[in-house]
Amino acid sequence: MSLPALLDPGLIRSRLLRWYDAHARTLAWRVGPGQGALRADPYRVWLSEVMLQQTTVPHATPYFLRFTQAWPRVEDLAAAADGDVMAAWAGLGYYARARNLLACARAVASQHGGVFPDTEEALLQLPGVGAYTAAAVAAIAFDRAANVVDGNVERVISRLYALKDPLPEAKPLLKALAAGLVRADRPGDWAQALMDLGATVCRPKQPLCLICPLAEVCTAKAEGEPQTYPRKLKKLARPKRYGVVFIIRRGSQIALVRRPDKGLLGGMLALPSTDWRSAPWTDADVTPPIAADWVKAGQIEHIFTHFSLSLTVWVAEGQLPDAIWTPSRDLGSLPSVFLKAAQSGLGLNYRRG
Repeated sequence: MSLPALLDPGLIRSRLLRWYDAHARTLAWRVGPGQGALRADPYRVWLSEVMLQQTTVPHATPYFLRFTQAWPRVEDLAAAADGDVMAAWAGLGYYARARNLLACARAVASQHGGVFPDTEEALLQLPGVGAYTAAAVAAIAFDRAANVVDGNVERVISRLYALKDPLPEAKPLLKALAAGLVRADRPGDWAQALMDLGATVCRPKQPLCLICPLAEVCTAKAEGEPQTYPRKLKKLARPKRYGVVFIIRRGSQIALVRRPDKGLLGGMLALPSTDWRSAPWTDADVTPPIAADWVKAGQIEHIFTHFSLSLTVWVAEGQLPDAIWTPSRDLGSLPSVFLKAAQSGLGLNYRRG
């Protein structure tokens, strides 16, 4: 696909790279522009990209720093115990990503001698590495002319060309338009420049067009309503599910269980709970894990990507066979939904880390 004639790729690239040289964000995993032959560590690039899926830089950064302190090399992460990595991941969500993280690290360590492959094609063969992550690592760590397209890049491109097609149908066209701007010259900087522009200037709401280096060539800016791009289809209502979560106390200790390896929050430590179903639970529906004097201690709401969850919290003293008994003060590494329940049922505040 050829680019529209009114937009000059050379002009766009020169303006944006010049802006990036002056305004690049300082990030824990980044080797910034102007640092000579110093190249980004593929392990750190890969780890950051996995963490940044579905979360923000400020939220992901402390996790990245803790991970790289505990496991500074990919071989160190590969040798880590599953439970330790899952606990360190708690709060980043999407625990399948943590399992894929371990699988990928172990594949790099065992099959590639601890060295990440340096092409998109080879990176795509690693467990859990998709098209975006492969392109990002190839471009940023290995200076490959890869087309790196995330949500920030989609927003910048959609506004540059005032693309009327709505997301998600427009994704292939946006990716093709972005590919038309990729060159062998500074591909890693180019990818990061686009992402930085989208994150700091070409923002979803109230874009800072007055300081944008591409304002003069932006079609959406010329139309006068850049904030209306990218166009999106109306979202369907998120389904609602319901459940009951049980806090079983034994003095100052709380009973935890290990969730099944498959499925949502697979393999994670959790509070015991009922199934999560589409109809609310009545007291008559609920079969607690033990016979005890149960007290209702509130209700919590949690949003997952594909559904929202309402959990009623029940609390009792008792003994749960085969439970993993944990001091109540040490529940901060639980997945967020169960951490909320513990806070509601125990009246305690927890901090991650």
